[in-house]
Amino acid sequence: MTTTPKRRALPATATRPVENTLNRIRVAQPGMAKGASRIADYILAQPDKIVIMSVTELSEETGVSEGSIINFCRGIGLSGFQQMKLSLAQEIVQPVQFIHEDVSREDDIDTICRKVFHSGIQALRDSLSVLDPAALSRAVETIRAAKRVEVYGIGSSAPIAEDTYYRMLRIGLDARVVVDSHVQAISASRCDPDVAVLTISHSGATHETVAATRLAKEAGANTIVITNFARSPIQAYADVVLFTMARETNFRTEAMTSRIAQLCVVDALIAALALADYERSTETLRQTFDVLSIKRF
Repeated sequence: MTTTPKRRALPATATRPVENTLNRIRVAQPGMAKGASRIADYILAQPDKIVIMSVTELSEETGVSEGSIINFCRGIGLSGFQQMKLSLAQEIVQPVQFIHEDVSREDDIDTICRKVFHSGIQALRDSLSVLDPAALSRAVETIRAAKRVEVYGIGSSAPIAEDTYYRMLRIGLDARVVVDSHVQAISASRCDPDVAVLTISHSGATHETVAATRLAKEAGANTIVITNFARSPIQAYADVVLFTMARETNFRTEAMTSRIAQLCVVDALIAALALADYERSTETLRQTFDVLSIKRF
C-alpha cells in the first residue's frame, strides 16, 4: 500500500500579510533585471488586479516565467506569490497613512514642512516593517563577541557612522570610526576574527564602502551592514544585514530620509546592546555622564 506524501505546511509567517509591499517594489525596482522590472511595472500599475490573479495569469500578462514571478516575490522579502496577493489585498483595503510626495518649486514653507516631515515618518514606518528582529539579535551577538568594532561610512552615511561610534563609546564598547575611504581600506585589511565591522551605506553600491567591507570580510572580520531594502553589491560581504527603507525623490534624496531611518536602526542596535549587558552599560553611561558634566555650565 502506498501513501501520498503530505505537503509540508508553510510556517505562519510565510503566509501572513507583509506591510508596504508596493513601497518594497518601488525601492527595489531600480536594481531589477528587465523581466523583474516588467513584473514590478505591472503590479504597481494595477495592484487590485493582482489580488484576483493566479501566478499563471500574471506570467502570461507580463511575458515572464512563473519561476521568475516567485523569484521576484522572494527578492522583495516575501515567501511567494500567495503572500504577495495577501499583502496587496491588505494594503489596498488599508492604505498607508502618508503618501510620498516630492516638493515642487511652487510649494510654500508650510507645504514643504508637511511633505518633508511626512516623508521622514513614512521612512520610519517602512523601515520598521523590513527590519528583522532576528538579524538585529545576530548583530548584537556579533558585536558583543568582538574585541573591537570598526564603523565605516562615506558621504551622507558618514555622520551616522560617527554618531554610532559615539553611542558605542558611551556604553563602554571599544569602537573606532573611519569615514575616509583610504583609511577604511587600510583599517579593513588589518582586521581579524576578533573584529566586528559595521558598514553604513544607503545604496550598498558605493565603491569605497563595498571595497572596505569586502577587505574586512576577507581578513576574517564579522561584518554587519545597514543598507536600504534592495539587492546591492555590499550584501555579498555581509554576515548580517539590517535593512532600512527610504525612498528617494528629486529633492529629498537619500541624504535626508535615509539618515532618519539609519539613525533609528542604530538607536535600536545600541539599546539592544546596552540591555544585553545592562550592569556594565549603565555603569559606563553613569561614568561618561560624570566626565561630560565638566563640559556643562
